[in-house]
Amino acid sequence: MDIFSRYSPFIQQYIYQSGWEQLRAIQAAAGDAIFNTDSNVLLSASTASGKTEAAFFPIITLMQEDPPTSVGCLYIAPLKALINDQFIRLNDICEEGGIQVWHWHGDVSQSQKRKLMQHPSGILQITPESLEAMLLHKHADIPHLFGDLRFVVIDEIHSFLRGDRGGQTLCIIERLARLAGVNPRRIGLSATIGDTQEVGRFLSAGTGRGTVIPRLKSSGVHWRLSMEHFYNHGPQAGTDKTGDNTETVFDPGLNYIYEYTRGHKCLVFSNSREECEAVTSTLRQYCEAKHEPDRFLIHHGNLSVAYRQSAEQEIKQDESLKTVCTTSTLELGIDIGRLERAFQVDAPFTVSSFLQRMGRTGRRGAPAEMWFVMREEHAEARALLPETIPWKLLQGIALVQLYLEEHWVEPPRTGRLPYSLLYHQTMSTLASGGEMTPAELAQKVLTLSYFRNISQDDFRILLQHLISIDHIQKTENGGLILGLAGERIVNNFKFYAVFQENEEYNVKCESEELGTIVKPPPVNDKIAIAGRVWVVEEVDIKRHLVYCHPVKGIIPAYFGIEPGDIHTRILQRMVKVLQEDTEYPYLLPNAKARLAQARDAARKSGLGVRPLIHLGGNMYCLLPWLGSYSFLATERFLRLKCAQRLGLKGFDSMRPYYMQFSMQVTPEEFFKIILEELDKPIDPMTLLYPKETPVFDKYDEILPVELTRKGFALGVLNVEEMKENLRCYLHV
Repeated sequence: MDIFSRYSPFIQQYIYQSGWEQLRAIQAAAGDAIFNTDSNVLLSASTASGKTEAAFFPIITLMQEDPPTSVGCLYIAPLKALINDQFIRLNDICEEGGIQVWHWHGDVSQSQKRKLMQHPSGILQITPESLEAMLLHKHADIPHLFGDLRFVVIDEIHSFLRGDRGGQTLCIIERLARLAGVNPRRIGLSATIGDTQEVGRFLSAGTGRGTVIPRLKSSGVHWRLSMEHFYNHGPQAGTDKTGDNTETVFDPGLNYIYEYTRGHKCLVFSNSREECEAVTSTLRQYCEAKHEPDRFLIHHGNLSVAYRQSAEQEIKQDESLKTVCTTSTLELGIDIGRLERAFQVDAPFTVSSFLQRMGRTGRRGAPAEMWFVMREEHAEARALLPETIPWKLLQGIALVQLYLEEHWVEPPRTGRLPYSLLYHQTMSTLASGGEMTPAELAQKVLTLSYFRNISQDDFRILLQHLISIDHIQKTENGGLILGLAGERIVNNFKFYAVFQENEEYNVKCESEELGTIVKPPPVNDKIAIAGRVWVVEEVDIKRHLVYCHPVKGIIPAYFGIEPGDIHTRILQRMVKVLQEDTEYPYLLPNAKARLAQARDAARKSGLGVRPLIHLGGNMYCLLPWLGSYSFLATERFLRLKCAQRLGLKGFDSMRPYYMQFSMQVTPEEFFKIILEELDKPIDPMTLLYPKETPVFDKYDEILPVELTRKGFALGVLNVEEMKENLRCYLHV
């Protein structure tokens, strides 16, 4: 029987009414895997390829044929906006089949939540944080709610692969399954997965099942891609400096975006909220200066719900010609209709992010379209060589080429020691389950698959420390319960999330909520929020409120290089960009000229060939071409293992690109000393500074110092990759 015929009649009717002529390849493959196996399933296909329907058509069919006695399918997504969007889509599909679709997050009414609690059924859509809260506060109801749970769908699974939030998601699925006495199949969805086998193992952890990964024929890459470079002031790389270049624009890169968004519906992506605010503010100033109506909206995580929803509703309108400036909040799968083009200010940190952002475009038969805008200040006359290299331009080219040449995307992060998450899950388990012995607590927490690298000794150290600081209290009969300090942590609504949250202040103009900022500025200072400029009138420290009024003006943007989580493969491709003579067809004139300048400088200095460059006198520059965590390990290796022998002074880094220092040895002696030190066994713990307690994840400050240090040294610093790559480079 073909897959279409296997679907429930109401789904077949839905397909007819939608005007589909045939099932897409991903839908046929998913139907075969879900109907005909008992395995987990990973669906990896391009954006707008129909993955959601591919997963849910067979799930809904099976649920209609044999209705579950509780929630039958749990849908976990990283964003509330994505849940709200999919809630409407799934309701349209499920209504005819009599299958209830529920959603549960902070914006859902209590009456809707009560209805679900009374009559659990159908499909529940939820974020990891809301599911954590449910496990904590509805602990006794979990068997009633999920006693017949059959499927867990994890949407945008790539966003859960490289940090504690993904680990939390796996932990709470396992905890829920144990409480409810079920072992649901897991279905992962993503448009941006490189190593599908590795992600399949991540998806299946703790289930005792394998993962089916349908192999689909690649339809090839159909992109409209361009990359242009701009100096923020003065002549551009692609212009003749002696020629006529009289027109001066405040910010040529943003003026370029301003001109080419006119008459189109677009997204403009930035890499931080602060950058997004500055970009929006500047673009609106251009509208005002040129006497045009404001056509720019803003969307990021610190804005009020009203601002975010206004932007989402506008971008969904097919006839809209407005542009939304955003961060990663519109990177994921919310349906935004037919979007003409996306702009990216500077290079994102990952191939995954580049693909997701470009994938917002190209719906309804049109190719995906991305315009990169790389921005840079002119180097000062006395700038040293590495400061004159266009790192963002090289990074952008590397991201594109890695995918074009190899279809490479960042793999899951493995080998971590997630002590911060261990604390969180320990406290959540104890708070929800009540008093238990240390052995019972260890059995419930340490057996979660995500903690397989953590020893019982480490867990014992954690518990003893938490007892000593009153996060956990020991009862007279030897049991463990939450202590007073622990209750304060767990009872705060911020406990549900494991990602870092800054202390935020609500910003208001009279009664209107504008959003939130971190660290309030002094009174009379200007701030940028909601795409406009405001003057601070009053700061209420106790109530975390900032009052302000609007003014005209531009907040200068700080477009500094931040390290992010950049993979070593990207840095290795960047050096190849400098070394090769390849012409990339997507480079526009300024970018092409700027790359030619960089290649010429690299050839003359040996920058793309030799890892160590002489800058003059005793000053040198080391370019290890390593990702963020291996680069960090290299810094520490040089400073803690080699500094005395090398006579290092004035050490400075631009992570993860280069480090500068003066030294008292020759380059030949440098290589010899480094290789000798690399041949010695390196305990990662010796790459920590004395008395250093690196705070890397949300609850690191609470952990015993020895675990924080160990988690950073063994789980963050990539010492083995550092050793392997440095040996290769330094033999040059």
